Amino acid sequence: MNELAKRVFVGVPAAAFFIWMIWLGGGAFQITIFAILLITVWEVHRMMQKTGFSDFFPISLIFVLLVWNPDFMPQWLNLSIAAAAALLTVIAVISKHSETSVRWLSTLFTGVYPALGFVMLINIRELGSSIEGFWLTMSLMLMIWGNDVFAYFGGKSFGKHKLAPNISPKKTWEGFGFGFLGAAVGFLIAFYAAASYPLELWTLVPAVLIVSIAGPLGDISASRIKRIADVKDSSSILPGHGGFFDRFDSMILSAPFIFFYFYALL
Repeated sequence: MNELAKRVFVGVPAAAFFIWMIWLGGGAFQITIFAILLITVWEVHRMMQKTGFSDFFPISLIFVLLVWNPDFMPQWLNLSIAAAAALLTVIAVISKHSETSVRWLSTLFTGVYPALGFVMLINIRELGSSIEGFWLTMSLMLMIWGNDVFAYFGGKSFGKHKLAPNISPKKTWEGFGFGFLGAAVGFLIAFYAAASYPLELWTLVPAVLIVSIAGPLGDISASRIKRIADVKDSSSILPGHGGFFDRFDSMILSAPFIFFYFYALL
C-alpha cells in the first residue's frame, strides 16, 4: 500500500469518527479531546527527550490540568499553579544555568502549548447553541483539512520555490498559496451545508487568513521540533499519518485565534 493510499485508508474513518464526536459535543467530545491531548503531550515529551532539552514531564501534566481547568479543581489551586508557572518562567528566563532554564521552558511548552489549542477547540464547540457550535467547529476543521489537501496537491503539481527549506523541504510558496483556496473551500462547505450558519458569508475572509497563516506556522513549528529531535513523525500511532501531534499541529495554533474571532462576532 503506497503512502497516499495508507493515508486515505486511515484518515477517512478517523475523520468520520472525529466529525461524529463533534456532532455529539458535550462530555463525549470533551473526553475524546482530552484523550487525544494526553497522547499528544506524551508525543511532544518524547520528542523533547530526543532534542536533549527534556521537560519535567510530571510538571508538564500539571500544566495540562491547569489549562484544561476541570470542575473538580478548586479555583485557589488553579491560581496557585498559574502563579507558580509564571514564577518558574521568569526564573527560567533569567537563570544563569542554561540547562535548567531550557528544561523549564521545555516543560512549559510540553504542558501548555498543545493543551491550549485543544481547550480552545472545545470552547469553539460550546459557542452559541449546540448546532451553531457544531458548524463553527466544523468550519475550523474543514478549513484546516482543505488547506492541507490543496497545499499538498498544489505544491506537488506547481511547487518550485521552497517555503522553509531548512525546516520542511517539501513545503513551497505555491503550495502555501493553494492552501488559502483550500481553506476557503472548507469554509464554504460548512456555510452551505448548514441549514442556518451562525455567521455571515463575509466572515470567510478573516477566518481563511487566520487558518492559512497560523496553520502552516503550526505545521512548520512541529517540523522544526521533529528535525531537532531527528524523527520523521511525532509517533507511529496513526499509520500513514504519524502521531496526533502531526495531525493536529495546524489546529493547535489556529484554534485560539479562531475562537476569539468567532467569539467577537457572536
